[in-house]
Amino acid sequence: MDYGRMLIDEERFAVYIDGVKQEFTLKEFELIRFLARHPGKVFSRDQLLEQVWGYDYAGDSRTVDVHIRHIRQKLEQLPQGDQIIETVRGVGYRFKEGAIC
Repeated sequence: MDYGRMLIDEERFAVYIDGVKQEFTLKEFELIRFLARHPGKVFSRDQLLEQVWGYDYAGDSRTVDVHIRHIRQKLEQLPQGDQIIETVRGVGYRFKEGAIC
C-alpha cells in the first residue's frame, strides 16, 4: 500500500518512509496495516483488539492507545504523519481517508 513517502509492504511486514525501513513491532505493523486497509472507517478499541490481537486477548483495551501513540511517533517525520491515524473522540480510531504523505 503506497501513500507517497510511506509504503506499507504487506509481504515483508515492513513500513518504509522515503525508502528507509522503519522499526515497527509486529503488533504495530498489524495495527497500521489493518487500519490502512479500511481508510475512513472508525474502529473502537474493542474492535481493534479483536481484529489485531485476537478473540482470546485478555489485556486492557488501553493497549491500543499505547500502540497508536508509538505508531504516531514513528510517523512524525512525515508532514502531518502523526495525523494519519485519527482519533474519533468517544469512538475509536481511523486511518485518514485519502492519506498521502
